[in-house]
Amino acid sequence: MLGLIDTPSQVWLAVAPVDMRRGLDGLSIIVQQNLGHSPCAGSAFIFRNRAGNRLRLLLWDGSGMWLCQRRLHQGSFVWPRADDVVFAISQAQWQWLVAGVDWQRLSAKCQPDWHV
Repeated sequence: MLGLIDTPSQVWLAVAPVDMRRGLDGLSIIVQQNLGHSPCAGSAFIFRNRAGNRLRLLLWDGSGMWLCQRRLHQGSFVWPRADDVVFAISQAQWQWLVAGVDWQRLSAKCQPDWHV
């Protein structure tokens, strides 16, 4: 994220979808109670709606809280199907996620049975 918002130290995805009508306080409560983190620790917390076409970013920048939203007009964001309530991603994965790219498929693993 370039511009007004500094790059966060960590990016966390809240795996369960949330109601996009929630604001700063409602999402901060989810971060504290459900995810077990402090919303003011400098990490970014990303939330998704049930349809998967909207994201909300919650981020403390040292002097205030940011709440940003992104919506895709077609398709949906790729989201982890983990058993965890929160999922950490790298800065590169975050950049691909907001671009609407399948960030989970970016690192190809060599198949042991593959031959030339």
